[in-house]
Amino acid sequence: MTDTAGTGWTGGQRAVGDIAPALAHYTDKVLFDEVWERSELSKRDRSLVTVAALTVMGNTDQLRFHLDFARQNGATETELIEALTHLAFYAGWPRAMAAVGVAKEVFDPSRTES
Repeated sequence: MTDTAGTGWTGGQRAVGDIAPALAHYTDKVLFDEVWERSELSKRDRSLVTVAALTVMGNTDQLRFHLDFARQNGATETELIEALTHLAFYAGWPRAMAAVGVAKEVFDPSRTES
């Protein structure tokens, strides 16, 4: 995950670089090397905003990554669950319930039902 410029983020390249190199470039070089590195918001706050946006839109696939990334950026599991609970009243109950189901899997995979 090293690179000569920026943060060295290569998640986009690894995920879709073989089929969508431009999307991989924008993900790695613009989104993660530039937007996520702006000083006007902390990474923790950016993560909370991102988790909220993904929950509101029902994007549970991306939410899996961003819940874990939020923990890496300093948000606690308790704070993330509280944010998802709060969002139930703004994003809708089904979206919040789906997001909490994803959080359950991400935070403790052994707690999920088979």
